[in-house]
Amino acid sequence: MGAIAKTPQPPYYAVIFTSEMSDGENRGYGKMGDKMVELASIQPGFLGVESVRGTDGVGITVSYWESLEAIKAWKENSLHRVAQDKGKSEWYARFGLRVSKVERDNFMNM
Repeated sequence: MGAIAKTPQPPYYAVIFTSEMSDGENRGYGKMGDKMVELASIQPGFLGVESVRGTDGVGITVSYWESLEAIKAWKENSLHRVAQDKGKSEWYARFGLRVSKVERDNFMNM
């Protein structure tokens, strides 16, 4: 990851997932994260994703979607639910989720 997602002209939606890793070993986390990006990328309505994690264990992942219906379908995906459950039971000390409608965006190449 690390690249800026190429999104269409607004409006579209952003799901902002902020998390703090638990103190455990977090086995399988990276592999599951890669699988979730792969799976999300073939979901109807998926537009892109951006993700970063600091050395302090705090991370932010923003996924972009065409509609609220597409977001709901992703939330209910069975494999995504498995990842959600592991996050709650093993990987995260705490997390938050925000859903926003993007009305305007502006990018510049330097």
